Amino acid sequence: MTVSAPSQVFADRIGRIEVSATMAVAAEAAKLRAQGANLVDFGAGEPHFPTPRHIKDAAIAAIDANFTRYTVVPGIPDVRKAIVERHATDFGSDYGLDEAIFTTGGKLALFNTVQVLVDHGDEVILPVPYWVSFKDIIQYAGGKVVFLETSEAESFRITADAIEKAITAKTKAIILNSPSNPAGSVVSQEDLERIVQLAHERGIFLLLDECYVYLNYAGKPVSGGSFTWAKEHLVVLGSLSKTYSMTGWRAGFALASKAVVANLSKLQSQSTSNAASMVQKAAVAALTGSQECVCDFRAEFMELRDYMLAKVTEIPGITCTRPEGAFYVYPNISAFLGKGGVRTATELATRLLHEAHVVTVPGEAFGTGEHIRISYPVTRQNIDEGTRRMGEFLGRLA
Repeated sequence: MTVSAPSQVFADRIGRIEVSATMAVAAEAAKLRAQGANLVDFGAGEPHFPTPRHIKDAAIAAIDANFTRYTVVPGIPDVRKAIVERHATDFGSDYGLDEAIFTTGGKLALFNTVQVLVDHGDEVILPVPYWVSFKDIIQYAGGKVVFLETSEAESFRITADAIEKAITAKTKAIILNSPSNPAGSVVSQEDLERIVQLAHERGIFLLLDECYVYLNYAGKPVSGGSFTWAKEHLVVLGSLSKTYSMTGWRAGFALASKAVVANLSKLQSQSTSNAASMVQKAAVAALTGSQECVCDFRAEFMELRDYMLAKVTEIPGITCTRPEGAFYVYPNISAFLGKGGVRTATELATRLLHEAHVVTVPGEAFGTGEHIRISYPVTRQNIDEGTRRMGEFLGRLA
């Protein structure tokens, strides 16, 4: 007989968060695979390309040269130099080496930034739908999440007017993820500049999750870091995971004022310390080498978006906004709720997994209850098969 530990054994903060929904879906899918199930996986939020050869070679060379020891906490000078120079070249930002920190993945950069800036009772504005970890990371720090609803009819677009209306005297930070996960919405350059100005004038920190910044299909990629006059209140959160197909390498960074980065480094010194030394060398190769792979990935993702969107919207009852970036579609499945015993998007996603053997992520994880997230970096054959299975399953519900 298993006896549960009394709830008072654990710190209050751990009760303020939940297990990552995407990780939970991946774990459930892994169990089915182990049982022999043939799954079509639309759940994973990662590119299907291998890491480019020159990046892998740089890590191998570092290991062969015994570059495997501790480094300084914020990363070796070469990797910080590569980060600031790549960002300056692509976006016109102006950061120094002491305004950059290399982290064990972009998620750690975000987590540490929220821990450093957000205190108990501070409000953080978070547009809906949101990436699964934003809400929990804010709550773990003791902050209050202020959800900013967006309109599906307007493709979940975030505007400066909406942000301004959500600001109160307790607002400490705003989180923007553009292009966004899960809906692929993009903040326009005009709205982004107005939001930066609003935050700067009111002393509010603007956390810019630029994980998908190079996967902007609406035009030239734009970074809030280009507004150098507002550096004091900006934190650019970056990742090499999607840009260079390096998800498992755990390579992320933050760009911010010297004071913010100094405190990020202080916190990191008491948790992970430096990111893996050979990963830092691989990151240097990624950021300073040819950027042709970035262009190639982007072109392929655009084609896959159009292919997936066409296939998904062929299914009777499904509607879907056209994502302007990232690599997800976020179809509305409300037509199927209340049918065949399915009451929620979570129940629908669960039955899709177990009965149709298609992996998706339910919209509740992103703050909406009428959607599922579908990741499309897969083969066209998998898109064909997965949407066929979905169509057959949903047809039986209808």
